[in-house]
Amino acid sequence: MKKIIITTFSLFFLTSVYADMNDSDKNRAWECSGIYMANYFLPSGEIFEYSMKEKSMASVKVLKAYALEVGIPEKEWDEGVNKAVDKFYGSKFDEDKTNACHDFVNSTIPNGEDRVKKVVQTLY
Repeated sequence: MKKIIITTFSLFFLTSVYADMNDSDKNRAWECSGIYMANYFLPSGEIFEYSMKEKSMASVKVLKAYALEVGIPEKEWDEGVNKAVDKFYGSKFDEDKTNACHDFVNSTIPNGEDRVKKVVQTLY
């Protein structure tokens, strides 16, 4: 009986270690990845700052890296991102949605803002 309790507790503990990104956060992360990718591939005529494109691409990379760190399978992550990209691709720049995504990255991913800045520096 003691072994069963210890095994059950261990399984519960191990699965909770990878629960850093719940389904709601995962869906929000996919949506933000789609918004960020749409920002990177803005239709001609859109006004934007180039640094916004850099931050968008860096944020996509940081979101994926974090998802893989917390145990989300790469195939599952990529499928979710592809659906989000299909949803937002070709849309106009939405500053409010983009800023909400920046807030999400900064609040959900440990050291999110610093991680994005670091990736921006390595883009070139």
